[in-house]
Amino acid sequence: MKKSLLALAVIAASGVSVANAADYSDDIYKNDHKWLQFNAMYAINEKPQFGDDTDKDHNYLEMEFGGRKGVVDLYGYVDIFDLAESDSDNNNKKDAAKSFMKLAPRFSIDGITGQDLSFGPVQEVYFSTLFNWGGGKSDTNNSFWGIGADVELPWFGKVGMNLYGLYDINKKDWNGYQFSTNWFKPFHFFDNGSFLSYQGYIDYQFGADDTFKGSSQATHGGAMFNGLYWHSDNYALGYGLKAYNDVYLIEDAGTTESSGISHYLSATYKF
Repeated sequence: MKKSLLALAVIAASGVSVANAADYSDDIYKNDHKWLQFNAMYAINEKPQFGDDTDKDHNYLEMEFGGRKGVVDLYGYVDIFDLAESDSDNNNKKDAAKSFMKLAPRFSIDGITGQDLSFGPVQEVYFSTLFNWGGGKSDTNNSFWGIGADVELPWFGKVGMNLYGLYDINKKDWNGYQFSTNWFKPFHFFDNGSFLSYQGYIDYQFGADDTFKGSSQATHGGAMFNGLYWHSDNYALGYGLKAYNDVYLIEDAGTTESSGISHYLSATYKF
């Protein structure tokens, strides 16, 4: 996360407060930036898991990208699983879909309307969307639609928050709501310019029925990712702990594990 993350690091290090409002009156493109990075990942005990043989692990390559262009704020990634097609029985992506993609475009209502909609700790307001696409015929195929904001919080700095309604594209119906938040907080800086960060996110689904299109499901659930990362200009190394509770509204029961803890190791190259 080259320019955007280092800019955040400089702000945090200098103690300079971020402007409370997103001002687009003179140039709608003045806050443009972009970044791209490749993450070599290893997941340990990732959820959900199905069947009697649990505690399986897998490797994957994540192509992660984001940026800002005019009124559009974009985040996304593409995951390619089990790169070497391992035959190990300890691989929970064996014989599964090869890929997964997330795309999260947000559209600045401040920028579109030319109005300053900031108030209190809220810096900017968005029309927020999110799309999850699996790589198999019957995999996850969801879209989320709602409202979002950049919010200035003590210590954390700018935090993204979004409240969505979930529309299941496969089943052609609405299925409750999701609240999502994400953060990136540099907290220790080294003399060579590298730094440590606490970064993560929360995705929490709620307000769903206990059955959806004839299938039993949880009425609420989600996941929280907590990552500790070392960043330089060109590289990053990190560890993440992810806590699940009935993730994706899959009920944790019988031979299905959709709640618990997983661990992630990553090595990153930044473009």
